[in-house]
Amino acid sequence: MWNGYNPLRQHGLINFTGMDTFLSCDWGTSNFRLRLVRKDDLLVLATVQNDQGIAQTAKAWQQQGGTSRKMYYTDFLNRQISEMEHQLGKTLSGIPVVMSGMVSSSIGLVELPYTKLPFNTDGTGLTPEFIENGHNPLLVISGACTADDVMRGEETKIVGAAASMPVTEQEKLLLLPGTHSKHVWVQGGQVTGFHTFMTGEFFALLSGGGILAGSVAEGGAFSDPANRESFISAVRHSREIPVLQHCFRVRTNQLLKGMPAEQNYYYLSGLLIGEELKAIKAGVPVYLMGGALHTQLYALACEALDIRTVLMPDADAALIKGQQIILSGYGRLS
Repeated sequence: MWNGYNPLRQHGLINFTGMDTFLSCDWGTSNFRLRLVRKDDLLVLATVQNDQGIAQTAKAWQQQGGTSRKMYYTDFLNRQISEMEHQLGKTLSGIPVVMSGMVSSSIGLVELPYTKLPFNTDGTGLTPEFIENGHNPLLVISGACTADDVMRGEETKIVGAAASMPVTEQEKLLLLPGTHSKHVWVQGGQVTGFHTFMTGEFFALLSGGGILAGSVAEGGAFSDPANRESFISAVRHSREIPVLQHCFRVRTNQLLKGMPAEQNYYYLSGLLIGEELKAIKAGVPVYLMGGALHTQLYALACEALDIRTVLMPDADAALIKGQQIILSGYGRLS
């Protein structure tokens, strides 16, 4: 809990009374995205995005020498704010920036310790940190951890998604597909646990190199009935065939059955997603939240396995909502 402690109020830096917007910054490993968001309805008024993720920024900072890490990162951020001001033709001075993702990691703007579970789904219990930054103060949101798992960025999406979930004592599973999918347990208004699945990363490794790379090809539409059937077949087979054996079937699909590479691409996707979904306990309500394609893939996989799901707002909307809730909890937009 924050216990009433508010760095902004303590420093007495800025009066946010009447402010109707905030800047949402999602700074991940590979990408940077800055949005100007209207407070009341979370309408995105402007966006600046590029591929200057934390990994690339950290590498560039290490190579330049001389400038402190904090100054280097904030200089980059402030240039993006200036670009947005140029787009809009007006100043954004005084508007707070809420930052989540890898920005709080060991290679980010500032390394913040992980918050140990449980934390409340309204964001209290997380440990955001205030950082002075000229005309745009920063609120950097920390990650979260269990004894053997970690997340950075997803905790903010969870707060946003939970605002649309019923608060009950029944255990619920929030499913966040992605490069590193998260299965998050929510109960009684708290995040009580989570597991990470490297589904997307394994897919990238298997489809991009090794013996299976020549048997799959990106580009086929998921709406194609043959691709969907291939995907569903793999999802169902994943319940019966060990995953290491099952992966080689992608190769034999091509050699023995003449399966087109685009269709086989969805077979590989289906077998890995199916393997991941084996971890879901029967009878637990599942709430699915992701980007457009991930949501389609996981929703169809869950349907094929008779896993009932509730579709949530997309991950970007949940991120913005979570940032707004955490910022409001800091007393800035009240």
